[in-house]
Amino acid sequence: MPVITKSDEIQTVITTFEMTPGTCEGLLELLTSAYEEFISKQPGFIAAGLHVNDARTRIANYSQWHRREDFQAMLRTSEMRTRNRRIHELCKSFEPVMYEVAAVFG
Repeated sequence: MPVITKSDEIQTVITTFEMTPGTCEGLLELLTSAYEEFISKQPGFIAAGLHVNDARTRIANYSQWHRREDFQAMLRTSEMRTRNRRIHELCKSFEPVMYEVAAVFG
């Protein structure tokens, strides 16, 4: 489970996916299996969460890594490239963006 803290030791990646309601479940299944079978086992992986909007037209993925390079190395693997091609087929667009936590409340 992700724990949000302001720390220089964690790289946060938020990826947004845009899709139609008809492809949302299929995309969610692909993302879930990617995390369960592959991503969560990669060096530097800490935690992740998947969020779906009410209209089922967007998925937001919040993931945490020890280093930016760990996330980038995972993306470069042949396994993830293959998975990303299948993921891309089910969505209009997706964009991973790296962030640092600026503040935490609550």
